Amino acid sequence: MNLFDILGGLLQQSGFAAITWQQAVMIAVSFVLMYMAIVKKYEPLLLLPISFGMFLTNLPLTGMMEYGAGTTTFSSGVLGIVYNACVSTELFPCIMFLAVGAMTDFGPLLANPISLLLGAGAQFGIYFAFAVANLSGLYRPTEAAAIGIIGGADGPTAIYTATKLCPNLIPAIAVAAYSYMALIPLIQPPIMKLLTTEKMRKVKMGQLRKVSKTEKLVFPIFVVLLCSLLLPSVAPLLGCLMLGNLFKESGVVDRLSDVAQNALCNISTIWLGLTVGATAKAENFLTAQTLGIVALGLCAFAFSTVGGLLLGDLLYFLSGGKINPLIGSAGVSAVPMAARVAQIEGAKADRTNFLLMHAMGPNVAGVIGSAVAAGFFLTVFKL
Repeated sequence: MNLFDILGGLLQQSGFAAITWQQAVMIAVSFVLMYMAIVKKYEPLLLLPISFGMFLTNLPLTGMMEYGAGTTTFSSGVLGIVYNACVSTELFPCIMFLAVGAMTDFGPLLANPISLLLGAGAQFGIYFAFAVANLSGLYRPTEAAAIGIIGGADGPTAIYTATKLCPNLIPAIAVAAYSYMALIPLIQPPIMKLLTTEKMRKVKMGQLRKVSKTEKLVFPIFVVLLCSLLLPSVAPLLGCLMLGNLFKESGVVDRLSDVAQNALCNISTIWLGLTVGATAKAENFLTAQTLGIVALGLCAFAFSTVGGLLLGDLLYFLSGGKINPLIGSAGVSAVPMAARVAQIEGAKADRTNFLLMHAMGPNVAGVIGSAVAAGFFLTVFKL
């Protein structure tokens, strides 16, 4: 056997010989997402691990997402093990909610309770997409419900709901939910400009009142009690969210709060992003059903933004021009990305306008709203 035979044999067994055009397309898509994360800085904490996971899983013959039938735990791919142990079992979504709760300040919501209305209005896209998916005849009602949750721009809630209602669609739903969360700075501004006037965007809102510590301590307990009694299915998500917030607000468990905000959040983000991206395998992702989910997810997210803005427009007129409707767009539960986008667009209209804290009210209300919407669907379908 000469050198050329050896090299030829190696080439035949390499990924170069095994790669398909579908894998090449997905690898190209992953490069585009990496560019957007690194160069454009579109939520790199989410988009970079997602895009790299997408890149890894589409490299031929690596088997990084292998798991299950015919594959022992010891020969399973590392990403397959993490995905099946932590993502599909609802562990990571609940851990992420614990971390989000520890980083969330519900003060802006408590200082301006009308934010609850804006957070609720921004869930419109969830029910709109559910209706469209259901009427299309392409998806079962349970699948339509899980697809609709993408409109909440809340990755953990979308994964949690899909795990309960349609495990077979977790990959497409997870990739769509997290991708749209990361692309908020790209998707929302055109809708915001379409549904508001420059005069509306220039509105300066008054300073929020100071919220007492007692209010901040009672609120998480009250929300879990009320929502869990009303919709028991939502207890794991809201329970973890409010436990994290109680760590932060109590002031007596600083070490736990610090771990939840930093180490726990960062480790979960890395592995959740990698494994969610790794579910976008070419043979599963480039199908009509999956592409339909991606399109419906975009539709859900866009109409959630529309719902929040339209309610913001209504409150602008009812308040005599005292409420800036841009904060309605922050009612989707991508914290704090949506609030930052509202701040940026408001500052473009008037550089002295500071909307961030006002937008955080609807933003954190949206986290509760999307979790309640998920609990509603889970209760309706008795899961």
